Amino acid sequence: MPKPPPPRAWQRMLSGRRLDLLDPSPMDIEIEDIAHGLARVARWNGQTLGEHPMSVAQHSVVVEEIVAHVSPAIDARWRLAALLHDAAEYVIGDMISPFKAALGLDYEAFEDRLASAIHIRFGLPAQIPKQIKVLIKAADRACAYFEATQLAGFEAPEALRLFGKPPPGYHLRLEPLAPADAQALYLERRHSLTEAAGFARGQGPAV
Repeated sequence: MPKPPPPRAWQRMLSGRRLDLLDPSPMDIEIEDIAHGLARVARWNGQTLGEHPMSVAQHSVVVEEIVAHVSPAIDARWRLAALLHDAAEYVIGDMISPFKAALGLDYEAFEDRLASAIHIRFGLPAQIPKQIKVLIKAADRACAYFEATQLAGFEAPEALRLFGKPPPGYHLRLEPLAPADAQALYLERRHSLTEAAGFARGQGPAV
């Protein structure tokens, strides 16, 4: 009896690309697909105030802004890395941290493979330098503090305990955007950062 075919492990994107989720190729990754997907992925599982959820696209723009605030002289390519720090979620969604912990290392390895392919596609090293990852993570937590206290119903003491203090001198008032607006904002920031980094449109140079 013939074996059944293996289960489909690729996803078709709106660009027409078919991304193999088990072995993602940088050449099957398009920024338009990322922006479209992230603008429609809700932070906090959608448990936020307002007409629109806080999208991962808008969150990513804020994280990049915080990185630039904390380190004004940082190279534009690392600001691009900050913008792309959650880009894998255009495929896998925004899983909350407790669920990621429950899934364990296999999930982390899957996420890392996809993130590496995204970095390569846009001219970044497959693995971001540790000090840059630490900076981006701190900015990510700062953004989570603002989201938690302004949109997700957390009291400030609890948010401080979970996410730490936001950087000195950085103030933010969040208004979640409609998906189309978040998508456009994300694409605009990516375009500006690739120009600032000296990358050609579409794909940066090999690093």
